[in-house]
Amino acid sequence: MDDRTLYSGLIRLHILHHGAEGPVYGTWIAEELARHGYRLSAGTLYPILHELERKGYLRSHDERNGKAVRRIYRVTPLGRNALRTARKRVQELFGEMFGIER
Repeated sequence: MDDRTLYSGLIRLHILHHGAEGPVYGTWIAEELARHGYRLSAGTLYPILHELERKGYLRSHDERNGKAVRRIYRVTPLGRNALRTARKRVQELFGEMFGIER
């Protein structure tokens, strides 16, 4: 089994979490995820971002920075609700995994 498939949900939660904190863009997200040990190629990351946007969890717009155009992502109200629910579920799982009673 490829362990990376276990982490795909965590990657999505990381993206939603940071998108809820403020505007983010692909390169920044890739660097942030790498800090946490997730090494994603652009061919993996951008389809995840597009999927989260297609499902309504993120919204994006293009922003010009000199000659470069950067796609900026932010969490939507649907994404905030999903993140709120996910936090409760992750907290419960964390407690079970590490024997922490609530």
